[in-house]
Amino acid sequence: MLQSGYIFASIKNLILSPGIAKIKSDFHGEIQLRDNPDYYSQKKDLVNTKDKFREYKLIHSQVLQDCIKRVKLAFDRWFKANKNGQRLGKPRFKKKSRYRSFTYPQIKQECIVNQRINLPKIGNVKLIQHRPLPEGFQIKTVIISRKADGYYVTLSLEDKSVPSLNSEVKPTSENTLGIDMGLKEFLTTSSGELVPIPQYYRKYQQRLKTLQKRLSKKKKGSKRWLKAIKAVAKQHKKGSRQA
Repeated sequence: MLQSGYIFASIKNLILSPGIAKIKSDFHGEIQLRDNPDYYSQKKDLVNTKDKFREYKLIHSQVLQDCIKRVKLAFDRWFKANKNGQRLGKPRFKKKSRYRSFTYPQIKQECIVNQRINLPKIGNVKLIQHRPLPEGFQIKTVIISRKADGYYVTLSLEDKSVPSLNSEVKPTSENTLGIDMGLKEFLTTSSGELVPIPQYYRKYQQRLKTLQKRLSKKKKGSKRWLKAIKAVAKQHKKGSRQA
């Protein structure tokens, strides 16, 4: 978890909206494009964008490229139908408050030193490291995400020395266990063991109901309204962490 609020929360607002705008401006008809601004052409256009808008120079180049990639994936989901023949909704413009994460596709392996992480174009940010990185693993990507109670860092690691195991286990009555999941009990095993439903949400539902009732009485857009929204979000997160 990051201990600094100085994170570029508007990174994706700067790049995703223009990316969507360019594709929509070239959009014609139902699913046809006059001049398809694909992923690579938009990446190439970032150079011109930085010249016209100086604020883009404050953002790491690979972060900008990753945002363009997200735009591409969003439109791919819209153009291509799923297995049921249905297409997802059209990508739309969003407020900067709706963007909750951005990604570094590459980063230096020595980016974490003395409980601080060195984020390109941002600097050294104090970090609460939950566990040490395992030896032999390489950092592939870094995702900075904003939660209700602060900013979090998610590292994806890779260890090429881990072998792929192909175990050939023959099922027997001794190494096989049947599991039946239901509504009354969370699950029932073939050995007769019953696991009750945790009901984490039910435990926090009364407190959540109180906070939501307070929120409904606040004037939208006011400081107290924003404070009440944060309280509701934290209660939702508190319940989801138990799952």
